[in-house]
Amino acid sequence: MSEVRAQIGMVDYAVSLRSGRHSLVADEPAKLGGQDAGPAPYDLLLAGLGACTAITLRMYAARKEWPLTDVTVDLKLERNGDNVHVARALTFQGTLDDKQRARLADIAERTPVTLTLKNGLTINTSYK
Repeated sequence: MSEVRAQIGMVDYAVSLRSGRHSLVADEPAKLGGQDAGPAPYDLLLAGLGACTAITLRMYAARKEWPLTDVTVDLKLERNGDNVHVARALTFQGTLDDKQRARLADIAERTPVTLTLKNGLTINTSYK
C-alpha cells in the first residue's frame, strides 16, 4: 500500500524521508534542539490526514457533480492532560447548499486516514 523510508544521521534531528520518487525532510523546531529544516513528526501526521480529507472530499464532490471549487482543511493537535485529539475545521467554496455541506462533513469522518486514526492500528517492529 504505502512505503516510506526514514533515515537520520548525525545532524540533530533532521530526518530524510523517501516515499517512491518523493523526498522531504522532517525535523524538530529549534526550541527542541532541531534546525527546523522541515515539518515535525506530528505536523506530518496532520498533513497526511488533511491531504486524505481534501482528496476524498474532492473525489466525492466530483462523482456527485457538485459545484465544490475549493476545500480547505485546518488541523490542530490539541492536548488536555492525557487526552490528545485533532481539531479539524473544513471550509468549502462553491455554490453548495447546506445539505451538501453537511454531507461533505459527514464524508470527512469516514476518509481512509480518518478511520485508521480513529480505529488505531497495529505496529509490528523488527530490527537488524
